[in-house]
Amino acid sequence: MANTLIPVGAPRRNVPDPLLEGRSVLIVDDHDAHRNLLTNYLGVLGCRCQGASGGNEALERMAATPFDLVLLDLRMDDLDGMEVLKRARARGMAANCIMMSAEGTISHAVDAIRLGATDFLVKPFELEQLTGLVRRVLGSLAPGDGTRQDPRLAWRDTHAPDLIGEHPRLLDVFLVIERIANTDCTVLVLGESGTGKELVARAIHNTSGRKGKPFVPVNCGAIPETLIESELFGHAKGAFSGATSAREGRFAVADGGTLFLDEIGEMSLAVQVKFLRVLQEQEYVPVGETRPRKCDVRIIAATNKNLEQMTREGTFREDLFYRLNLIPIHLPALRERIEDVPRLAQHFLGMLGTRTSQPTPTLSPPALELMTRYEWPGNVRELQNTVERMTLLHQGGGMLDLGDLPPKIQSLSGRSTPFSVVPAAPPSSPVVEIRAPPPAGPAASAAPPTPTPVVAEVPTAANTSPPPRDPAPVLAPEDFVLPNEGIDLRKAVQAFEMSLIDQALARTGGNKNQASMLLGMNRTTLVEKLRKRQR
Repeated sequence: MANTLIPVGAPRRNVPDPLLEGRSVLIVDDHDAHRNLLTNYLGVLGCRCQGASGGNEALERMAATPFDLVLLDLRMDDLDGMEVLKRARARGMAANCIMMSAEGTISHAVDAIRLGATDFLVKPFELEQLTGLVRRVLGSLAPGDGTRQDPRLAWRDTHAPDLIGEHPRLLDVFLVIERIANTDCTVLVLGESGTGKELVARAIHNTSGRKGKPFVPVNCGAIPETLIESELFGHAKGAFSGATSAREGRFAVADGGTLFLDEIGEMSLAVQVKFLRVLQEQEYVPVGETRPRKCDVRIIAATNKNLEQMTREGTFREDLFYRLNLIPIHLPALRERIEDVPRLAQHFLGMLGTRTSQPTPTLSPPALELMTRYEWPGNVRELQNTVERMTLLHQGGGMLDLGDLPPKIQSLSGRSTPFSVVPAAPPSSPVVEIRAPPPAGPAASAAPPTPTPVVAEVPTAANTSPPPRDPAPVLAPEDFVLPNEGIDLRKAVQAFEMSLIDQALARTGGNKNQASMLLGMNRTTLVEKLRKRQR
């Protein structure tokens, strides 16, 4: 049974809203009072409303009539809102949907957006709040038009334009930031080095009520263990050798604002104990003093380490981990959102042009295509440095092309297939000799000798040439003959595997999702194999 919470606040409008007049809205809620209240209220604003008392009825109505907007309750007796939304989107219905629920958690909102919901409304809500949301969703549409900009991108463009990208996992990050920015909850930003953890922390601060106060970043890995306590909490005069005067710590500097602790996993256990007390009691004691000081600081921590594993190993306090892990934000690596490389590269070129006040070149399509085939182990930071290096070393104006790319990226275009097929000449039947060539690029000179070739015997009729044939989709063990001198099995298998991976990528135009399907493996497995090859 749906909860009995109802929207609050009397409607302030008693005439149709020109922006909403004539828009078709389906209100799905198994609580009659909720459904009738919303139907009457939006009807006064000029919407053409229909109601559905459950998920199955809603799907029937959506199949019969296209709606400009669907207001969908999360908890219902027959089908919950998530299942209704999933089925509707699978059938191309409910292009614009606002999910409603009293269970207003971040996870519910993220799940709803992932399934295609436009926004998430927490009960009880003011009717004016509903009006604003409905106007925002429908305001840019012509009646019956289901296309619009993703609201997560609209929020990003307005509040955090430096967070470049449109990958679904990054859109989820925008949604979480929007939801938690105006709270004081502790946030833990997780991601590999160079993924933009500080940018996320600044976006949270700049969209919060603390944006007029200091944002103080601290890299815990760059401060010696003997000094980090003094850096964070400050010290009194004479507290230790060299403390010739009192000094405020970063907590005091950040008072009223946000303290961003990067590389929190590098903090020693001794300092972790004192830091935990700050989180619990909102007070700290400077080194050399005895009286605690109150502080009003929001904590955003970040790390590229697995803190949960560190707690099991005893190198990070479990109670501190659970304090920090209230709202975790996982930033995807650049290789996991490789589609964002072109727009990121163009963004960095624009930044360079603004900084230098000089015209900057553009990137050629072949160069961009090759950049999307690189794994970017240094993530967005490496991409930014690469674009800047290309621009600085480029001769003349015009366009950055393949020749401007670093050698390690250029080598991707010249990499030959790991197998080459050459004829052999044994005395009896013809054979095909499969060789693994030395690797391309600068590492070629350090490569080990080419392993002994794997020889596959091809039976033929006497005194005739073997007819051409397509390679079999699956090779049987008897297709390979072990040479008398033996082989390096591991290298031969690796070379064979990489050949098939390269062929799959070439056939799919570098699309890793399609290539992994051709190869019958998970995309993550394919990405990991490609990353190992770059090492």
